[in-house]
Amino acid sequence: MKVPSVAAEAEGLSLEVPESVRQVQEICRSFAQQYLRPQVRLLDETQTFPKDLLQEAGKLGLMGIFIPQEYGGAGLGYYEYVAAIIELAKVDGAFALSVAAHNSLCTGHIYYHGTPEQKAKYLPKLATGEWLGAWALTEPNTGSDASNMDTIAIPEGHGWRLSGQKNFITHAISAEVYVVVARTGERRTSRNATAFILEKGTPGLTPGKKEDKLGMRASETAWLGLDNVWVPDSQRIGPVGEGFHQAMQVLDGGRISIGALAIGIARGAYEAALAYAQTRHQFGRPLIEHQAIAFKLADMAMELAAAEALVYQAAYLKNRGQPVTRHAAMAKYYASEIGVKICNEALQIFGGYGYIKDYPVEKFYRDIKLCTIGEGTSEIQQLVIARDLLRPFGL
Repeated sequence: MKVPSVAAEAEGLSLEVPESVRQVQEICRSFAQQYLRPQVRLLDETQTFPKDLLQEAGKLGLMGIFIPQEYGGAGLGYYEYVAAIIELAKVDGAFALSVAAHNSLCTGHIYYHGTPEQKAKYLPKLATGEWLGAWALTEPNTGSDASNMDTIAIPEGHGWRLSGQKNFITHAISAEVYVVVARTGERRTSRNATAFILEKGTPGLTPGKKEDKLGMRASETAWLGLDNVWVPDSQRIGPVGEGFHQAMQVLDGGRISIGALAIGIARGAYEAALAYAQTRHQFGRPLIEHQAIAFKLADMAMELAAAEALVYQAAYLKNRGQPVTRHAAMAKYYASEIGVKICNEALQIFGGYGYIKDYPVEKFYRDIKLCTIGEGTSEIQQLVIARDLLRPFGL
């Protein structure tokens, strides 16, 4: 298995990287420098959601990276997807989060589980960035406990009547297409949920309050109300009762992207700290010549390489269509937790300057924390890994 390594490339090593990955890296670096870096602080401070920039990213194929070309996508794989998220997150984690959520959640759910008619209708506009997607699973009272959701879907005529509320939904206000998972069976029972495609403007579908967040402030997060929303049965994704299992499969891919997001943010912090340590002098010499700082940077580089290897291993399995649940959870868990540590150490290297907004590590420090929470907390990842390890023993 050849594992492409952004870290290896950055450090000048000679590991072989597929040309398609290199091309995606260059496209994303150029995009980030031209569109994101000049306004990253303004977007963060004003909580401005740059939907226009997501549409620009769509023109480059970044909003449908693994969607086949027949549906308007780039037709690439998870190696390229991981590389794209890393490069974007090195500059702005919030923008990279929106790209990841659009690709792997809403668009991915329709691509992997939708009917041919649903794919033909929605994927071309989603994959090109003409339409923005949102994915609604989490609720105010059921975050990790998704099988106990309150939102229900009741059969009515030739369709379904949905009622409930979702929260912490990325793109809840600005999306044109929503994939909503609702309960169609008893609480905490097997196959008790079903997924539906809803369009913006559907009566009773109401985006709510935009959240004022610690980090990822330029990525739109809000709650979503469903007040007796009726949808035809043609908008149902897959068999009745399969929504929760579909969601878990979607989250497997999503967790790979969150691992990549964590690596990108942490690498941005690491590179900023490395550059600062070479120019900042204390006690008559650069910081990097002090062993305490050099050792911090050494650990950060090693931990980034290890996290990247786990993420690309999961991407390898995903590309081959092999079971990926355990490896996706490992990648997401390790990369997000080590990302928090790396961003903390980067801020420490900057000292007092790291605590002010004129330097980039302050934002990296705030943004990285979401990676330990979104798409399954670190504790849930431990549970997923443990259950998979115990499954062969019947436990």
